[in-house]
Parts: sequence; C-alpha cells; structure tokens
Amino acid sequence: MKTIYKSKDGKTAVLKLYDSQLEKLGCGYQDRYVATSFGQTHLVETGNLEGPPLLVFHGGNSTTAYHLLLCRFLLKDFHVYAVDIIGHPGKSAEVSLSPYGCDYGKWTNEVVSGLGFNQIRCFGGSFGGGVLAKFMCVAPEKIVKSVLVVPSGINNAFPIGSAKMMLPLLQYVSTKDDKYITRAALYMAITREVLDTDTLDTVKNSFQYVKTKIGMPSNVSGKKMRRCTAPVLVMAGEYDCLFPAKKVLKRAEKILPDSTLYELKGRGHMHVLTEEEKSRIVQFLK
Repeated sequence: MKTIYKSKDGKTAVLKLYDSQLEKLGCGYQDRYVATSFGQTHLVETGNLEGPPLLVFHGGNSTTAYHLLLCRFLLKDFHVYAVDIIGHPGKSAEVSLSPYGCDYGKWTNEVVSGLGFNQIRCFGGSFGGGVLAKFMCVAPEKIVKSVLVVPSGINNAFPIGSAKMMLPLLQYVSTKDDKYITRAALYMAITREVLDTDTLDTVKNSFQYVKTKIGMPSNVSGKKMRRCTAPVLVMAGEYDCLFPAKKVLKRAEKILPDSTLYELKGRGHMHVLTEEEKSRIVQFLK
C-alpha cells in the first residue's frame, strides 16, 4: 500500500508530535471520522460546541494539530471542525489528490455532507486556503462565509521561494544540523520571531519523515469562483514568496463578488497575526 511517509517510524514520529501539540490546546476535543469516496477523513472537533460550526483547513505538509495552535483565537466563539487534509500528515487516508482540477473541492463537499451540514463557515490557510477555494467553486451554495489567509489557488506566484528552500533542506539531510531547518523556514517567515518551537518541530518532522508535496492547489477558474456570492475575507502577506499580496488581492477582487481584502503588511507566508487582525477574522465570521 502506498504511503505518504518515508517509514513506519517516521509516521509514528509525526503522529506523536501531532498528539502532543493537540494536548497543548488546553481544551477538550474529540476525533471525528467521515467516509468519503476519496478515503476516510479525520477531523478534530473542538472549540465552543454551542457556537456556529466552522470548518478549518491546515497548510500543506503540515498538520491540523499545529494549525489549531495558530488558530486558538477561533476556539472561544466557534464549534470548530479542523480537518486533516487527505494525503497530508495526520490521520486521514494517505490518498494524494491532484492539485489541479476540482478533486479537493469534491472531497470537501463530501466531508461537509458527511458531517450533516447543508451550509457551513470555512477558514483556510495556505494550501488549505487553496482547498477551500476549490470547494467554493464546487459547492458555492454551501458556503456561509469564508476566510482565506495567505491562500494558494487564487493567484500563485512561480515557486522561487520553494526552490530557494531546497539547498538548506538538503544541507540538513547531510548534516542533521537544525540550523538549516531554520534557514529554510526563514524564506517563508522573513523574521525569526515567527519560528517558535512548534513551528520548527513541524517543519522538521514534515521534511524528515514525510514525502513532501511541492505542488499547491492550482489557480481556480474565475468563472466558477464568481458563482460563490457568500462574503469572503482574503488576507495576503506583503512579502509572501508563494502567494504575494499584490497578486492575490488583485485577482481576488476580480473573481469574488463579495470580497473584503486585507494586506498583512511587512509579513511573509509564515506570519503572526496581530490581536486586531484576529478580532477582525472572528467578527467577520460571526
């Protein structure tokens, strides 16, 4: 059977970090599983169980557990369903979908139906933003509101940043010196303050133990995206080497009928949101 991990021990290490990061949330959670035609899908159900349901998508070659640490500000107000993107590190089926076409959107549509929802709020970052964008094209009627943060799938740049990361990552392979993981991450983070222990552990685990996926969800069809009339908040990083704000926000304005655009000034792909920005997201989704 095909696997996304480089070894059984590697999978064990990834899931060990996953579980330890979930425990850091400091709140209750439970595992949910949904059967789809693409494979079994795992979600972490957490947050305010009396709040509005919110489907959350993590970044590529990352995990739901790590992403929830970044998104703790959502847990007070929303009943969060944080999904392990199929074919990525986590507890969903190890079935890799094509970043082209609409398979990710069709998969998400089945997940939402499997959870029993006709409509739902959505939040997606990076690769997960691209998955959400595909869903917005496949089933626009199921979107109540959505937030896309440094998203793929809107107007992707040529992946020069990814290419630049390869040298320090290869140096890490040969030396096992963690300083090269930091150097690689800095191409996306810009500043060291972004690179806390959980971030570096996640990057290291993913590169060391997972068959890394380079391809991001491709740019969505403008014609299909225009059918999504639900309110959308798009936040993009000024210095994002993968999905720069000047490209993403310009196209988002053209293809999203009801869009609110926001530039994360002075920040790259990996970033820290201000308290005001977190509040903006929460109020928008409410």
